[in-house]
Amino acid sequence: MLTALRALQRGNFAVRLPADWEGADAKIADAFNSVVTLNQKTSKELERISRVVGKEGRISERASLGDVRGAWEGWVESINTLVGDLVWPTSETARVIGAVANGGLSQSMAMEINGRALRGEFKRTATTVNTMVTQLGSFASEVTRVAREVGTEGRLGGQA
Repeated sequence: MLTALRALQRGNFAVRLPADWEGADAKIADAFNSVVTLNQKTSKELERISRVVGKEGRISERASLGDVRGAWEGWVESINTLVGDLVWPTSETARVIGAVANGGLSQSMAMEINGRALRGEFKRTATTVNTMVTQLGSFASEVTRVAREVGTEGRLGGQA
């Protein structure tokens, strides 16, 4: 048992206690093996989420360990909250830039998420995108004004 515990402590999730033990030892082996299996499953799920969200760009994917409770459930919720919080600026930036590409210069990134003010790099990104949209809107208004003065009103020499 000590050998198996030390192997688990070193991150060896392939270790198992014998299934043929009897009595209390069998219950201990079963509980130990279940915990190791759940750790192994958690490790594989974190690797999967890292790959599909971080590398493949499937940003709607979330972690799942099946029917777990307690701290195991808390781990899954924490990972999924982290993924959502990290994905949000990308989705929001894409939404605003997509609107701008289609002529929608009234869109802006929210400066809060779920009632929390953006901070750090998230705030910097949102501020930069919003400044860009504002400047594009001002530029577009000025181009429209000059075009109207020159084209419609015939005032040559109009300046932006």
